[in-house]
Amino acid sequence: MTTFVPLEIEEWHATHEESVVYNLADSGVPALTLRELVPGPSAFADLGRLSLGYPPAVGSRRLRELVGEWVGGTAASRVLITAGAAEALSIVVGALVAPGDEIVVIEPGYRHVRGLAENAGAVVSAVRLRPERQWRLDLGEIEEAVGPGVRVISVNNPANPLGTVLSEQEMTGLVRIAERRGAWIVADEVYRGSERDGGPVTLSFAGMYDRAVCIGSLSKAFGLPGLRIGWVAAEPEVLASACRRHEYAAIAASAVSIALAESALEQPRRDELIERGRTFIRAGYDRLSRWVDASGGLLSVVPPDAAAMAFVRYHADVASVDLADAIRTGARTLVCAGDYFGGPRHLRIQHTVAPEVLDAVMPGIIEIVGRYAA
Repeated sequence: MTTFVPLEIEEWHATHEESVVYNLADSGVPALTLRELVPGPSAFADLGRLSLGYPPAVGSRRLRELVGEWVGGTAASRVLITAGAAEALSIVVGALVAPGDEIVVIEPGYRHVRGLAENAGAVVSAVRLRPERQWRLDLGEIEEAVGPGVRVISVNNPANPLGTVLSEQEMTGLVRIAERRGAWIVADEVYRGSERDGGPVTLSFAGMYDRAVCIGSLSKAFGLPGLRIGWVAAEPEVLASACRRHEYAAIAASAVSIALAESALEQPRRDELIERGRTFIRAGYDRLSRWVDASGGLLSVVPPDAAAMAFVRYHADVASVDLADAIRTGARTLVCAGDYFGGPRHLRIQHTVAPEVLDAVMPGIIEIVGRYAA
């Protein structure tokens, strides 16, 4: 049997999510109910008339148009609808990466592309961000890492688990580096729309560079993870190859999910869902940061620009995997170990849970950290 690199954070979540009382290991805003997404009897009646036959393999024309509008004005012909961003990333890496290819990732970061590339036989190197620089990108370090043989630069924007948002200058700098090397940029943009300050939606790499492949979904900022709707926006060269792999993996996304996704992305509903998510994010981070301030120096955090979680540093001499397990057993709470993202001495904590949940679990988390700091 060949060696397989698991996606450790998802394995941790799947193993323990049903054995805890509180789950702060997710990374999106609270999910909508079907009634919230499809209000009123007439909308339900329309849904009831939906044919449950196979939808177009690439997704409906209308949904691809709506995704294209969301992703920087991309033409519908350059959008593929997938079964979530997880499938999108899988088929894109399959299309772009061969054994021996060199890949550059940025860490701490969600290790989906890293694991896929390693399982494809690629050589992966990581550029490591630092909390003392507020997790900001150092373009000089990126340029040094991206040698002439690098095939793909993987970037997550807004970032998971950090919540940082690349500036337009940083994005332009990444594009220049990729252009000089002829490398692809695979941009995981699933957290676009989750900006905490309520300002403009994070820029997409779509349209900035011919070799940018943009991945998105309705799971994180929109609060619709159960639809399992994601997408790839790319130039025809890579999109055609991704489509062939999509036909093997899923054939098509769900017809029901496609119809519901159309309703979520039509205006003004799209903006309403984004504002709903940002409201949860602002309130949740404010509450979490108050608990960090009240921890007596046991916890600290670089304020995230976006996303429904924070990458919280703890000041104790214990590996994050061991600490997360102690919190799981001692506080009946699931959080994510920073080591699963390449960020030791950190925990990823979702803050968009109900306020009473955060207030119930944070004292126990702080108390457990304190045991290791004593």
